[in-house]
Amino acid sequence: MASYPVQKSDSEWRAILSPEQFRILREKGTERPGTGEYDKHAPTSGIYNCAGCDAPLYTAQHKFSSGCGWPAFFDAMPGAVKRFEDRTFGMTRTEIVCANCGGHLGHVFKGEGYSTPTDERHCVNSISLRFTDDKTDSKA
Repeated sequence: MASYPVQKSDSEWRAILSPEQFRILREKGTERPGTGEYDKHAPTSGIYNCAGCDAPLYTAQHKFSSGCGWPAFFDAMPGAVKRFEDRTFGMTRTEIVCANCGGHLGHVFKGEGYSTPTDERHCVNSISLRFTDDKTDSKA
């Protein structure tokens, strides 16, 4: 079992996460396609953080429209995610988790032919993310 900088018991996670966030982040669930708030979200700047521990994971520049029903990113911030082989449901996929707390984000797929720099699609549950606009407030 992997170890992460942020360690909490299930009861501690339940105290800070909604039931749906707990199901996805801590129990490796999946939200229904097309239902997440960040699926069609297309900012020009900002950071997508882990909804569990607030660690930065993806920039707005990493996001692209894949039409898959979940937010898609072609790469993560350096060191932000860990990859594991996932053999559930009779197939082999690559699971991605937050490198800071181990929260389940989704899966990464390669070689699908998207015109992105990495030819990868990080298929991430919206509920695993929290968006922060990185624009600074200016005073007039």
